[in-house]
Amino acid sequence: MKNIFLIGTGLIGGSMLKDLRVHYPQAIFYGIDQNIAHAQKAKQNGIVDEVANLSDVSNADFVIISIPVDATLKVLPQVLDLINEYALVIDVGSTKEAICKSVENHKNRRQYLAAHPIAGTEFSGPDAAISNLFVKKTLIVCEVEKTTFKLQELANQLFEKLRMRVRYMTPAAHDKHIAYVSHLSHISSFMLGKTVIQEEENERDIFDLAGSGFESTVRLAKSSPAMWTPIFAQNKENVLASLDGYIENLSRFRESVKNNDHQSIFQDMEETNRIKTILKGIENGK
Repeated sequence: MKNIFLIGTGLIGGSMLKDLRVHYPQAIFYGIDQNIAHAQKAKQNGIVDEVANLSDVSNADFVIISIPVDATLKVLPQVLDLINEYALVIDVGSTKEAICKSVENHKNRRQYLAAHPIAGTEFSGPDAAISNLFVKKTLIVCEVEKTTFKLQELANQLFEKLRMRVRYMTPAAHDKHIAYVSHLSHISSFMLGKTVIQEEENERDIFDLAGSGFESTVRLAKSSPAMWTPIFAQNKENVLASLDGYIENLSRFRESVKNNDHQSIFQDMEETNRIKTILKGIENGK
């Protein structure tokens, strides 16, 4: 590959380019960003070689779209309009059903692969990009059968170089499952942070009393609202379902506390302790 384009020069796309540079030292890496300062920062940081415009993707061999999911709905069809017949286009958004549907009838649909790397941090922008972010992380691929086989092979080579584990799902299954394991955890973090800020008016008290447990639980509340608001909007029905279950459990726990039902409190926590086994299996690559 000679020309690799990144649309959205932030954490995920920037981290991908950092790793791909190692494997494609002769390639030229281009950055496109609505925020020109971000694109220039990505060049300064060595993530991209050149700042480009959207029209330049006509020369691309590979295009990564790493922007908020509402913007992807607009930009992805434009990119597919512009690319040459050999180029591969992927997006890395946290929702898949609406994005896949937006190009289902596009003449160049077979050059697009819908992907979602389950990786990241709470930080954003070009300075957040880090090497080896995707090692042993899961990558969800949707509607792989709609991508031409030759480009499937190219995509698999790229994912192997990033050392990711690939799983295949339908867009609907992806959006349902990710609402529980990702979207709900972000909502919980944001709302816990909001509750503490509301109730603890003295910021010094929060700083002095917050332990590592609180810090790790609200870590995701540092995430970009500009990225997460469109995600919640696009995955509305699944987010609502996950919230219903979460609120039901919180309400039941509240009643147990109110009624001094310590046995129910203990039982709820003991049953949930099996999450340790589940997460240990994930850490071990099972």
